[in-house]
This record gives sequence, structure tokens and C-alpha cells, in this order.
Amino acid sequence: MYQHKQYAWAILAIILWIGTFVGMAFYLMGSDGPMLLFAAILALSAFLFHGLTVRVDEQGVQWYFGPGIGKKRLAFSEIKSVAVVSNSFRHGIGIRITHDGWVYSANGFAAVAIELQDGTFFRVGSNDAERLAEVINSHLPGQQPG
Repeated sequence: MYQHKQYAWAILAIILWIGTFVGMAFYLMGSDGPMLLFAAILALSAFLFHGLTVRVDEQGVQWYFGPGIGKKRLAFSEIKSVAVVSNSFRHGIGIRITHDGWVYSANGFAAVAIELQDGTFFRVGSNDAERLAEVINSHLPGQQPG
């Protein structure tokens, strides 16, 4: 079994940056209901999107943010090919759809492109992309375990 978690430093940095302005507002204006609600939303966002976990086991490949947001599971029989790719700035961070298919990225540019039998594409960001692609490829039908 393979499991790797990449922390979303970019997301956490943006939330911390916004949080400093909320903190200054608390200090200068005092707290009120809407400001407390906004601070709670920031804290919840940091918890939900703090990292991207990728897991490969006997059943297939699974990835999700934080405690399970945006969870996706693929059986090995659904996967046609896997390749290490480099994302660009236009792929962004978080969960999004691009002309390259669905992108799940927490930080950085390294990713694994997964093409499904039905032509759907996924890009899963990972700072361990080479090893992730190797592990997935070793489980694909017709591949020899590595």
C-alpha cells in the first residue's frame, strides 16, 4: 500500500495572510458577529483544505483534501495510462476543471496525469509524482509488479 500527504502550503499561506487582516480588524474595531463568522470560515477552510492525500491499495487509487473533501476513487481496471506531468500556473491549486481534465492540486507543479478507459483525464498533484506513477503503473492490468 502507498499513501502520501502533501501539505497545501500555498492555501494555508493565503488563509494566514487574510487572517492577519481579520486579526487587525479585531484589534482595531473589536469583534462583531460577521467578523467572527468570517474568522470561523477561514479556520474551517484551513482545516478542510490543509493537504492532499493520495492512497493506492489493492482496490485502486484514491485522493482527497483534508478529512475527505473532494474524494475520488478509481479502480485499476478504469485506468488506461498514467504519466508524470508538470502543471502550470493555469492549473492552479484546489479542485478545478481545465482543458486537461480535472485537477486536484495542493502545492507545486509536479503531478500525475491519469487517463481513464472512457477518455476522462485527472491530474493529481504530488511532490512524490515519480513514485506515485510507478506504484499505480505496477497495479495496472498487463503491467508487471515493480
